[in-house]
Amino acid sequence: MGMRVLLVVVLISFAPLITTNAAAGVNATRSAGRQQKQKQKPLAPALIVFGDSIVDPGNNNDIHTIIKADFPPYGTDFQNHRATGRFCNGRIPTDFIASRLGIKELLPPYLTSEPLDKHDLVTGVSFASGGTGFDPLTPQLASVISLPDQLTMFHDYLGKVRDAAGDARVSDILSRGVFAICAGSDDVANTYFTLRARSSYDHASYARLLVQHATAFVEDLIRAGARRVAFIGIPPIGCVPSQRTMSGGLDRGCSQGHNEIAVAYNAGMVQQLAALRAKYPDTLLVFMDIYGFLYDMMMHPRSYGFTQSTRGCCGTGLLEVSVLCNGVTSAVCQDVGDYLFWDSYHPTEKAYKILADFVFDNYVKLILV
Repeated sequence: MGMRVLLVVVLISFAPLITTNAAAGVNATRSAGRQQKQKQKPLAPALIVFGDSIVDPGNNNDIHTIIKADFPPYGTDFQNHRATGRFCNGRIPTDFIASRLGIKELLPPYLTSEPLDKHDLVTGVSFASGGTGFDPLTPQLASVISLPDQLTMFHDYLGKVRDAAGDARVSDILSRGVFAICAGSDDVANTYFTLRARSSYDHASYARLLVQHATAFVEDLIRAGARRVAFIGIPPIGCVPSQRTMSGGLDRGCSQGHNEIAVAYNAGMVQQLAALRAKYPDTLLVFMDIYGFLYDMMMHPRSYGFTQSTRGCCGTGLLEVSVLCNGVTSAVCQDVGDYLFWDSYHPTEKAYKILADFVFDNYVKLILV
């Protein structure tokens, strides 16, 4: 408990010291998107994303939360070295997926200081908010955007697309667009283990709670019109550097409790998504199992071109994440290419590229028929 209290105190203490350059990052993102030439016919008209910090390109920048990444050294390897709000040194998985789909090189956040241009609007956005989860308590505790609120934003988005490009474009996005959902890790790491906010639940019952809320969200999205949905499972969250530090004992091993919930949750979602496929036969719905692939990356980093997988590149690599990873108190590693993790919770751009290629080649293609 002492370490958790200290972490919160340090977060609050350093938050005012961080210089926010989100607006410049957003402008850089737009400029890059406009400058990129499409080299292939797009495989889908748009990519629409819901979830947490893994797929948040900057929606948290202008909301009242300390869960942000719109300051250095975040973005140090992004175009123009801009910190856009992505929780990474560079691009995140949805940028790579959008590129592989032939849509655009960078997927922008829906919430921006200035309106998105028409092209960025109609080719898709991310509604994801770092720190959120399927458990309704999770976004409340972190003061971030809940999944139901992200779905409300999606309805607003469709109205803007209709105004900009007409009903036909909205219909095309709903019928042929790729919809991706990525959340759950913050429920396990933060709400359940760090904050102990669900102390009456054991591992199995908490996994069932997450499955219940995640399934409801997927069904709400299908009812909203989405017909090609990719659902991403929880990774081996107990093996990320921060959870090793906080729950892995003196030797900083993987936290088995974290991983037990992740495995139970993933199994439950496989069953529930199968039921949804039967209920909605006109919907292409795929479960993206990244647990085993990421676990292998963590256990055998050299096989993937890394030398370090138990510490992040930022600061000590043990606990630094969000405002703890900053240009005031945190130095960065000499060669980020050696590191699987950028901070103590989020992978590097290099690792994300490897993961995105795995996801695209093994799962995204299944809904591009």
